[in-house]
Formats: sequence, structure tokens, C-alpha cells
Amino acid sequence: MQATSNLPRHVAIIMDGNGRWAKERGLPRIHGHQKGMETIRAIVRTARELGIQYLTLYAFSKENWARPKAEVNFLMNLLSQYLDSELNELNENQIRFNVIGRLEDLPPAIQGTIKRNIKLTQNNKGLVLTLALSYSSRIEIVNAAKRLCEKVTSGNLKIEEINEAIFSKELSTAGMPDPDLLIRTSGELRISNFLLWQISYTEIYVSDKYWPDFAKQDFLNAIKDFQKRERRYGRAETNEAGHD
Repeated sequence: MQATSNLPRHVAIIMDGNGRWAKERGLPRIHGHQKGMETIRAIVRTARELGIQYLTLYAFSKENWARPKAEVNFLMNLLSQYLDSELNELNENQIRFNVIGRLEDLPPAIQGTIKRNIKLTQNNKGLVLTLALSYSSRIEIVNAAKRLCEKVTSGNLKIEEINEAIFSKELSTAGMPDPDLLIRTSGELRISNFLLWQISYTEIYVSDKYWPDFAKQDFLNAIKDFQKRERRYGRAETNEAGHD
């Protein structure tokens, strides 16, 4: 197992490539999503074994609703199955379940299952597993701005009091540290409207593998790569002597 020194506290993953994985094998896209679900299980287990504290998975974007209805329905059914099948393992491994995004967009039955899983795992002390569902970072930021405007209008907040910390508290990730490492699979070099505010200083790792093929060792390789990086947050390198 990977050395535990200098581990990222929070890892976020854009799980991309299910459809292309299936297409290259002459299979319907739904087979890629099914195989991708198996990958989720493996990566969650690996993150827990490593001692990573937060794992956030981009499972379904706000834009994904524009996909063919049959595919969306299949994804919702697959999500429902996952929420039911993983509950025991979450509790057995002290994993706390969390969701961000526009939950009101999801089918009522799934909303209920999500609330159940959140409640039944809320006292777990290990890894915090967050699924981003019907998620849009731009919408999240706009909604945060609206809430701050309401507080100013009602007299509960002064404009000059608004800063980055105050703004962050209005986001759906309030209470969570910003991601240290963002992993994107399938070789795509874009952020796709995911945690735009939160990844300002996040290290990015891109894997050419499609998500269904992203195995435990690939996750460990991403962690190893992170451990070799020096995070400067805009400052000079530590071995520099202050020269221009």
C-alpha cells in the first residue's frame, strides 16, 4: 500500500469516459456506466485504506440531464441501486455519506434514499464520501451570491464583511477543506464546471485511462505524483533565496 506521508486530505475526481469505454468495445453506453460503478467501489475502498479524509466524485452534472432519456433513466436506476447496495459497507467502514448539487432535480424516491443514507452514516468517523449529483459549480456560486445578497438586504450582513471565508460558507462544500488533488480520467483537459471556486490551488492529475479502466494502482499512481509536488500557493520555491 502507498506510503501515508504527505497524503492529500481531500481528493476530487471527474469520472469521465464510461461511454467511450463501451463504444470502443462495441457495447451500449449503459455497460460503461455499470463497469464505472465497479470502479467507484474500488476507489472508495482504496481511499479509505489510505486514510484519505474526503473523497468527492463528480457523478452526474446538471448538463447530463440533456442526454438521451433512456440513458438518464438508466443512470438514475443505477444510482438507486448503488445507494441501496453500499449502505452496509459505508457503515461497516465508518464512511460518512454526503451529496452536493441540486437534489430537487432528482426523482423523489432517490431524494429519499439519499437523505436516509446521509442520516444513517452521519455519525461515522472515517472517510467522507461526497457524490456531486445534478451539480453545476456556476449555479452553486450564483446561489451563494444570492444568499449573501439576501443577508445584506435583511441587515444581517454588511457588504464590507464579505470575504473569501464568508463566501465559502455559502457553498455546498461548507465545512469541507478544498480539494488538494483533482483527478480527471479519459485524458480530457478541462474542468467541466466542477468545484470552480474550491480548486483555485488544487493540484491536477490527468489519466488517459477511461474511468471503467481506472484501477487501484492508477489511483495510487495519482497519489504518488501528488506527493512529489511542491505546493507553493503563488509563493516562491522553498529552495530559492529571494532572488528575482
